[in-house]
Amino acid sequence: MDPKYEPPQTLTRSKCSACYKQYKKNEHLIEHMIVSYHSVHDPACTVCKKHCKTLESVREHLSGPLAKADCMKVFVERGCILCLCIFDSPDVLKVHEQNCRLSPAPPIGFGGTTLLEKSTQSEMEITSLSGESCCNQGLQVVAMDCEMVAVGSVGSDACARVCLIDEDENVLFHSYVKPELPVKDYRYEITGITEAHFQDGLSLKRVRAKIKEILYDAESWKARRILVGHSLDNDLLCLRLTYPEHLKRDTAIYPPLMKTNLVSHSLKDLTRTYLGYEIQTGTHDPFEDCVAVMRLYKRMRGQVHQNEDFSPSSGIPHSINGFVINGFDAYDTNDLMKMSPDALLQISRPKYMCWCLDSKQASDTDLDSSSSVASLDKILDGFSLSGE
Repeated sequence: MDPKYEPPQTLTRSKCSACYKQYKKNEHLIEHMIVSYHSVHDPACTVCKKHCKTLESVREHLSGPLAKADCMKVFVERGCILCLCIFDSPDVLKVHEQNCRLSPAPPIGFGGTTLLEKSTQSEMEITSLSGESCCNQGLQVVAMDCEMVAVGSVGSDACARVCLIDEDENVLFHSYVKPELPVKDYRYEITGITEAHFQDGLSLKRVRAKIKEILYDAESWKARRILVGHSLDNDLLCLRLTYPEHLKRDTAIYPPLMKTNLVSHSLKDLTRTYLGYEIQTGTHDPFEDCVAVMRLYKRMRGQVHQNEDFSPSSGIPHSINGFVINGFDAYDTNDLMKMSPDALLQISRPKYMCWCLDSKQASDTDLDSSSSVASLDKILDGFSLSGE
């Protein structure tokens, strides 16, 4: 008698609920989840809901050479090429695109004279942060950009022009900055700066004091503003300023805005790709760059993500002293092995702080960690490139 036929067993795979990768063993899925930092804040395809590391990866998934056919078909018909959202109909998409594609910021100046033309106007202070212009539900936001020249025998970067704006694109401060060392290269093709711009410029020490007045609380001398920029650390270094990490928002290193290989995009590329207009077509204007980074920040902050439970009862804090905590640290291996892929995704946390959380922060957020920053700035106050 023939032995009883037994059909081959179907191999059960553990599938990641975020990126849809499959694993033979559940422990391999858990290892993947721990190192991937998937979360509800991941950029994701609005058609199939697949999570990606960056928005550029989502764009390639929707319209690249190896795009998923079903998703690409929907995206071509009803998808916005800027924000990558899918809409109910082409008509709704057309209405959305009128608001999603922005126009370049007009040049600033007095009486129709732009800053580039009015070189003798070395300092501008037009508005303050005391009004209702900033986000009512969170911390006030300031964007900053600097233009550099090369100074000294080795051509070190030095801040030659700086601009700060508020969330409504009002100029808070603008000034040309007198270099402390002889200028080796004005980089005129990029900066548009000549020696004449420095005649009525401010000293670096005075510029730093002005910026601190904007960023710090006058009474407690604690940092009370979210500071937005592109390659922000470079600007702060040239200004010889420091600022709390948890209050910096840098479009050059914000993971969703980076390339697929996690290399930074230029601000020019980011503005074209996500805002729909061109900047830096001639000499660089710090006001124009400030507006671009502020708009990028607001677009990222305005993304709607599922709320996460960061309450003490959840046992899963988002961060401790600024360091991101992964939700898996609150569970042992046996508990994780019993969880479904959806449950694993639910407790997973991103490796970075999503900017959408800024709109949920209370205005009385504890910022005591900035006290050490103020102390470090006092040390830098006494430092001079000229050795004086």
